[in-house]
Amino acid sequence: MEPLWNSDEPPEEVKIGPLGWLLALLRGLPLALLVFGGLLVLLCVRLIERPLCGVRRPVTPFITQFVCRNAFRILCMGFSTSGELMRQHGAVVANHSSWLDIFALNARKRIYFVSKAEVASWPGIGWLARATGTVFIERNPKKAREQTALFEERLKAGHKLLFFPEGTSTDGLRVLPFKTTLFAAFFTPELRDFMYVQPVTVVFHPPEGQSNRFYGWWGDMEFGPHLLKTLAARRQGRVELIYHEPVRVAGFDSRKALAAYCEAAVRHAHELARP
Repeated sequence: MEPLWNSDEPPEEVKIGPLGWLLALLRGLPLALLVFGGLLVLLCVRLIERPLCGVRRPVTPFITQFVCRNAFRILCMGFSTSGELMRQHGAVVANHSSWLDIFALNARKRIYFVSKAEVASWPGIGWLARATGTVFIERNPKKAREQTALFEERLKAGHKLLFFPEGTSTDGLRVLPFKTTLFAAFFTPELRDFMYVQPVTVVFHPPEGQSNRFYGWWGDMEFGPHLLKTLAARRQGRVELIYHEPVRVAGFDSRKALAAYCEAAVRHAHELARP
C-alpha cells in the first residue's frame, strides 16, 4: 500500500452555508446525471464496440471526453491548456493534486489511466474506472511480464496510458519526487524502441479569496466532504494543463534519467504557473 502524502498543516475545515448547499444541489444533480448518464451510454456503446473492435476503442473515449469537458461547465470552473498533444505511441505522466485531475486530463486528451489494482474494488470510482478502460496493475514482481504484455497491447493499439509517478495526491502546492519504479516497464525490449513519454503539468488556481490548497485532496481527506466543498463554492477557480514536448524512451540511458527529466519539466512549469 502506497503511503499517503500529508501536510504539516491540517486541511481547512469544510464549512457550507445555506447558499453553498443550494449551489451544491444545483451543480450536483446535473453533474450526477452527466456522469452516470454518460456511463450508461458508454456501456451500451461498448457492447457493440468490444466485439467489433476488441482492445481498440474508436468511439467510447469520445463519450468520456464529452462528460469531462462538460463537468467543468457545470461546476462553473475554468479550464485551459497549452502545448501540443503527443501523436506518437506512448504514455503521459503528470503530477497529482486531486480527483479533479481525472476530469481535467480526460477533457483535453483521450487517455487511459494506469491505477493500482485495489481501486477496481472501490464503490463508484472503481466502476467508472473499469468502464473507461483503466489499466489496473499489481506491485508484484511475479506479474511484471504479464503487465508489460498488457501495456504493449494497449500502446500498440494507439492508447495513451497515463501514470501519476508521485504515487499519491498532494495539496496542489508542490510536485513530489517521481518514483522511478513506474518507469521500469518503459525500458523493456518490447516497449523501449517505439515508445514516447509526454510530461504534463497540472496546476489548480483557487477561487478568489480562498486558500491556494482549495482543490488539493490528500492524506486521509474523505471524498464526500471535498466534493461538497467544490460544488458549494460561490466562485470557482480554474485548472490549467501544460503539455510538454514528448521524449523518446530510447533516448535515455535508464529509468532514473527519464524520471528525472519528466519530473524537472513538470516541476519547473508548476513553479512558474502556480499562484
